[in-house]
Amino acid sequence: MKELILDMESYASEHNVPIIEKDSITFIMKYIKAHNIKNILEIGSAIGYSTILMAGVAPDVKVTTIERDEARYMECLKNVKRCGFENKITVVFQDALDVNLSNVTYDMIFIDAAKAQNIKFFEKFKYFLTSDGTIISDNMKFHGYVGKSSEIESKSLRSLVAKIEEYIEFLKNNKEYDTNLYDIGDGLAVSVRKNESK
Repeated sequence: MKELILDMESYASEHNVPIIEKDSITFIMKYIKAHNIKNILEIGSAIGYSTILMAGVAPDVKVTTIERDEARYMECLKNVKRCGFENKITVVFQDALDVNLSNVTYDMIFIDAAKAQNIKFFEKFKYFLTSDGTIISDNMKFHGYVGKSSEIESKSLRSLVAKIEEYIEFLKNNKEYDTNLYDIGDGLAVSVRKNESK
């Protein structure tokens, strides 16, 4: 497993594939263990790096992960097979916004895909979260640009960062969830659904 993870890190570096920072995935793995999370939905597989690490937390953890890029999807499948996690990980090749789910719930949803679509991902998939489940979103700092969108010269980058800033405001003002922002890795948002019955 260790060799596979190192291979994936090398592949990501060589092929310019963004993968989660080590501090962030370490935090998420500890969170999964501490909260006894069993069923995870991941939006944005890339090559399966975070997918495999999350699935490896405990024998009964299962992950469904969605990837729209065919090359990354194929690489993810290959890596899942290499670590023997075919029974623990389901890889879906589709744009997450086009995916139709039914009769499933997840203890945790991890959003790590097209940042400009974060609000749409959150709004779509929150209906498949358990009553006290958690949505974790990565890249809330976006390489240090978040909070400085007005200073960015590149129009496309400025627009993207503004979308992330808008998402952070959306999370802070969301009455259904308690959100904490963590200055870990590239920034994590942990949004826990408020269980009204408690």
